[in-house]
Amino acid sequence: MTSEIDLFSLNSTYVVLGDNGDAMPVTVGDRFFADLETKFGDFKGKRLISHFTFERDWETWEMHPAGEELACLLSGEVDFVLDRDGVEKVVKLRKSGSYVLVPRGTWHTARVPTPSSMLFITPGEGTQYRPLAIMC
Repeated sequence: MTSEIDLFSLNSTYVVLGDNGDAMPVTVGDRFFADLETKFGDFKGKRLISHFTFERDWETWEMHPAGEELACLLSGEVDFVLDRDGVEKVVKLRKSGSYVLVPRGTWHTARVPTPSSMLFITPGEGTQYRPLAIMC
């Protein structure tokens, strides 16, 4: 670490938190996820802090077996759909700063009634994705 303090934007640079307390900025680009795998391998013990904007519903379900995911609404409206053993629960995020903690191993997706912006803290190790049609 240098003695200088740099300024970053979550719109273009995400952060990987290491299990040893390190915070590593990672530039977002076309090869972002491939670069993550190259640099951090299986992501064991690490969490990704990211920012996404959404104009429409997610097209996939996702699940994080290595820990809980924090999903925080910054603007707009998002309905988080959680599926545990075939039982769906919808968590409506309507107020800036409201968040949901998605339990470890829970499949989830999002419906986006209005354009929205969200902050995520995600345990990336072992993350899985499925098309919406498989779980609907």
